[in-house]
Amino acid sequence: MALNPTLREEERERIARHVLDLVKARGSEIPWTIAMAESGLTRARFEALFADYDDLFDAVAQTWLAPHMAVMEEVLASNLPPPRKMFEFFRRRFTISQARFREDPEHFTILCEMGAANFEKVRSYVDLADHYLCELIAEAQAEGFFAGLEIDEALSLINQMMSNYTLPDALIYLGEKLTEQKLARIVDTMFIGLSGETGTDASGVNTLKVASF
Repeated sequence: MALNPTLREEERERIARHVLDLVKARGSEIPWTIAMAESGLTRARFEALFADYDDLFDAVAQTWLAPHMAVMEEVLASNLPPPRKMFEFFRRRFTISQARFREDPEHFTILCEMGAANFEKVRSYVDLADHYLCELIAEAQAEGFFAGLEIDEALSLINQMMSNYTLPDALIYLGEKLTEQKLARIVDTMFIGLSGETGTDASGVNTLKVASF
C-alpha cells in the first residue's frame, strides 16, 4: 500500500508508540536496528517511514511531547487574564509530566536521559515553547505587566524562574516538593514584581544590586 501522507503519519506514530513501549519494557534507549526488527515491518517499509535514527527519534519525541504541545495551544487560544493564562501555560504541562513521573519513575527517568543525550533533536520543541511564551508576555505587557522589559529579557527571566516546572528532570530530584500551589505563588510573585522600572510605581523591584569586584 502506498504511503499517502495520512497513512504515513499514522504509521510513524504507531512505531513511535511501540518504541516508547520497548523503552519502558527494556529500560534503555532502543537502537535503530532493534526498532526496525521489532516494528513488524519490512526493512524497505521501515526505511520509507524513517530516513534514519534522527528521524525515528523525532517521531518518538513528537509523540511523547504531543500532549504538552496541545495544552500550550489550548492556553494560547483561551481568553484568560494574563496571570491566570501564564499559570495555566506552565501548570498544564507540569501536571502531565508529574503524572507520568508518578506512574513510572524509572521509565520517566530513562526518557529524560534520552532527551538530554539527544537535546539538539528536541531543541525545536523548546524553541516553540519559547515562542508561545513570548506571545503570552506580549499579551501581558499590553495590559501593563512586565513594564520596561524587552520581551527577550522577560523570556529569559521567566524561564529561569520556572525551570523547575518545565525541565522534566527536576521531578526526579525534587519530586513532591514541586506543587501546583507553589507554582501559583511563583506566578503571582512574578506578575507583582517583575519589571524593568524603578521608583514608587515599581515597588519591590531592582532593590538588589550585583556587587562588582
